[in-house]
Amino acid sequence: MVTKNISQEDFFLKVYEFVKKIPKGQVRSYGDVARAIAHPHHARHVGYALAALPKGSEVPWHRVINANNQISPRKIKEKESIQKKILENEGIIFDCKGKVIQNAAKL
Repeated sequence: MVTKNISQEDFFLKVYEFVKKIPKGQVRSYGDVARAIAHPHHARHVGYALAALPKGSEVPWHRVINANNQISPRKIKEKESIQKKILENEGIIFDCKGKVIQNAAKL
């Protein structure tokens, strides 16, 4: 259970519905997603939802980054590289420290 008002399954579905609406070439933070689905204090649960996606899902999980405007560190570094490569292919630009410096949503 995420909160008394919503089950984990329903929360995850809301996350997936919102993330599917993030346009190609744009990113949002976990907190942005949590606020957008009316659960502003559950950014971490947004991450749990995205981590639970089955391989091959059509949800563009790669468009969600952390509040520092960076890709969140992962235990398996290859996953960070994959996310960065996908975002770069969508037109996202990173600085030398790995921060997003070009995001159409923020322009």
